Amino acid sequence: MAQVLFLGGLGRSGTTLVERLLGELPGVCALGEVVHLWQRDLRDDERCGCGERFSACEFWQRVGKSAFDGWENVDVDRVHALRDAVERTRHIPRLASAVKPAADVREYASFYARVYAAAAEVSGAKLVVDSSKHSALAHVLRAAGDLDLRVVHVVRDARGVAYSWTKRVARPETDGADEMTRYSPGRSALLWNAHNAAFGLLARRGVPVRRIRYEEFLADPRAGLRRLADFAGLPLQPADLDFLQPGSAELRAGHSAAGNPMRFTVGRLPLRHDDDWTRALPAAQRRLVGAVCGPMLRAYGYPLNPEETR
Repeated sequence: MAQVLFLGGLGRSGTTLVERLLGELPGVCALGEVVHLWQRDLRDDERCGCGERFSACEFWQRVGKSAFDGWENVDVDRVHALRDAVERTRHIPRLASAVKPAADVREYASFYARVYAAAAEVSGAKLVVDSSKHSALAHVLRAAGDLDLRVVHVVRDARGVAYSWTKRVARPETDGADEMTRYSPGRSALLWNAHNAAFGLLARRGVPVRRIRYEEFLADPRAGLRRLADFAGLPLQPADLDFLQPGSAELRAGHSAAGNPMRFTVGRLPLRHDDDWTRALPAAQRRLVGAVCGPMLRAYGYPLNPEETR
């Protein structure tokens, strides 16, 4: 049975950083955003976190051989059809309320379960990390009975998330041809509410869920990693965290299938609290996001007055 730690939350909440730090721990294999593997890697042959094209990455080719006897045996059209049928935010009420998962949900979940099991086998890791983030996918994975699924719900201040979604960020894996998706502050505020609420619902369905605030994790990543390792049942020795230094982390190359450009970082990565939004996000937009997300911001312990976050 594959042991999977699923990192969930709305994009731009810090999941890639959490994944990269987890990936430095012994016994952990960090896979990036597996939800995008079918299109960006199998179809578009984008770059793995190691820098190679997916088709040239030895790790992922071995995973494909183990999981499907070769990636050429995966019906990507079928995966996409299943995704459209079951893995959408609007399907979460049905996914959460189902006593017995529907056949298409089980089939879609099985593609992921096979990838996770193969990655664990190829890497020799005890724990596989998927930073796909999508709340609907986390609900779908409940249907994969051969998974030991645990979910880390990563929350970041909605105003910081909203500001991040407005920025232009190139996608290095496409050699600068594409940019990451952008949302207006109003749109990202609605998504922030919906996705975070969905992870609360997942916890009420019996899935082990550990919520972390990105800002607190970044303030003390050593303590944060210890808590996450304990949640995942992963024993750590003090030397296992030696890659962390005050204000930085030393990262090795990884094999993230997709995700934030940070997945390509090798060597020293500065760890700093990004509070640019308190100055750069216009006051009217801060108030809009604060009003839309106010109840959940309070529930997660965030002050509604941005001045209190400085």
